Amino acid sequence: MPGIRQKHFYSNSLTTLLILGFALCFNCVAQTKALTQVELGIDTLEKRGFDVLQNKRVGLLTHPAGLNRFGVSTVHILHQTRSVNLVALFGPEHGIYGDEEAGAKIGNRTDPRTGLPVYSLYGKYRKPTPEMLSGVECMVIDLQDIGCRSYTFISCMKLAMEACFENDVEVIILDRPNPLGGLKVDGPIIEKEFLSYVGAFQIPYVHGLTIGEIARMAASRPGMLDITEGERRNGRLSVVTMNGWRRFMSWPMTGLQWKATSPNIPDFPATAGYCMTGLGAQLGSFKHGIGSEYPFRILSIEGLTPLQLKTELESRNLPGLEFELKAFDQGGQTGVYVRIVDHSSWRPTELGFNMMQIAAQVSSQNPFALAKDSDVLFFNKIVGSRNWWREISQKGARANLAGYIGAWERQAKQFQLQSRQYWLYE
Repeated sequence: MPGIRQKHFYSNSLTTLLILGFALCFNCVAQTKALTQVELGIDTLEKRGFDVLQNKRVGLLTHPAGLNRFGVSTVHILHQTRSVNLVALFGPEHGIYGDEEAGAKIGNRTDPRTGLPVYSLYGKYRKPTPEMLSGVECMVIDLQDIGCRSYTFISCMKLAMEACFENDVEVIILDRPNPLGGLKVDGPIIEKEFLSYVGAFQIPYVHGLTIGEIARMAASRPGMLDITEGERRNGRLSVVTMNGWRRFMSWPMTGLQWKATSPNIPDFPATAGYCMTGLGAQLGSFKHGIGSEYPFRILSIEGLTPLQLKTELESRNLPGLEFELKAFDQGGQTGVYVRIVDHSSWRPTELGFNMMQIAAQVSSQNPFALAKDSDVLFFNKIVGSRNWWREISQKGARANLAGYIGAWERQAKQFQLQSRQYWLYE
């Protein structure tokens, strides 16, 4: 019997040790994740005791994705901090709460949570007026970009910077990750004649910069902001940097939770999909999953079955991508889901241009050749290249896509070299 008791004790001890071991391993993993999680600009600002905001009347341009790493709103943080005098809020496209549809005009209002005025920068005005800025001494900008030129938050930042520099208002950017990573640069650089709110800077379609780095570039390079040279030189800009973010990190590597930046970008897969499939869809007769649970990631096209489209895409050997047939929730339909299997070799914009070529190939008449002038202008504002428009509208499926992709790749690499001087993270 003593032997049995001893065995029983040994068994309990072993079980206890195993449980403790697993607990320690779990804690180590949790601690490692916490230590490697990126601290955002707002986290850095909070750690510094909001030093750059002391004794200033503060305006805040942000949206629902303006959160700290624990998911607390920057609006709430600044409003609840006694040493910060937050006096006004400014909202971009989709509104300060992100519940407005793309392109919907938004009016000024009073924020029910804070009682502060909310000035819409996507309504009657897209640029803050002197009246909006009259009680503001510094403008804090906390916007989560998605790394793509046509996404309008960097355009909103540009116009806000211009207004602030014109009205002697300091600009403070709270930096955030580029979700695609800081090494992914791809697609055409927009031609100057097509600069607009869906393409405010002459940069590649996928630019590889954080919003703070874009702000530094805009403030440093003559001509990037539409203000006088004196206003540019006298403009006051500072960037509150992140801690722990490195250029090789895409969003899943940051340890951060994604918050929808707009209604059709609910998660990181949609973010990556936006720069792949958003190009040309309004003219190319293909659909990319808007309204389904896979926005910008599931493809269909008139004239081809899902299996035929999958076969066609696979024949093009697009680097870093795989395609699978997947059902989605719009009436039980099936489409072609785009899966990124190798982030390093993936060229984001290549898929969209291939879809344009396929659209011209399967249509009885080239849809690009038949487009209205207003549609052509919008297409060129998004893509940024008149030369590509001529190619696809005149030659359709025979367009020399490989030649354009090669030229754009060389331009993108040159831009990346030139933009290194504005990098805040190695």
